[in-house]
Amino acid sequence: MTASEGGTVLIVDDDREVVRTYRRYLEDTYTIREAYDGEDALETLDGDVDVVLLDRLMPGVSGGEVLDRIREREYDVRVAMVTAVDPDFDIVDMGFDDYITKPTTRSELRETIEELLTLDQHATDVREYHSLLVKAAALHEGKSTYELDENPAYAELKSRISDLEATLESEAERLTDDSRFVATLRAIDTSITREETDG
Repeated sequence: MTASEGGTVLIVDDDREVVRTYRRYLEDTYTIREAYDGEDALETLDGDVDVVLLDRLMPGVSGGEVLDRIREREYDVRVAMVTAVDPDFDIVDMGFDDYITKPTTRSELRETIEELLTLDQHATDVREYHSLLVKAAALHEGKSTYELDENPAYAELKSRISDLEATLESEAERLTDDSRFVATLRAIDTSITREETDG
């Protein structure tokens, strides 16, 4: 597979060494674009970009602001936040598709990108379900059971997951091609729920 066949990845980080490292991890498979701040990212982004690896904390226009503008402009692009910021409950309403906490590895980056590229083949509800599960898993990793139980944003997140599961169940026939993918996502949700119960 050539780099162009693997898809186009935009790496956004104000640390140039981080960008160079990610490029080395990915350039044998993907076409790589680079941006070193939020404005640069928005200027570099176009309809040919498939995945954005977006640093959350940058001077000037933050990663969160970049994400908001990407969604406002309705680019059909998957976005992974790659950040040293431990997830807090504010991520519930953020429009990212995946969340990676630095430091990350070559294999984690590549697996995340492949998963996000796969999401493009699935229905909107399936992609949203994936995004919600990512948020739940990130919060479960960074918060205590008590914090999760007491936080209304997390309760709302779990409610949204439950509602979307019901929607996916009712759409099962239409989503026949997505059934294996949905089953995998549900296994993730079951794992999260089990850990919460055990905790």
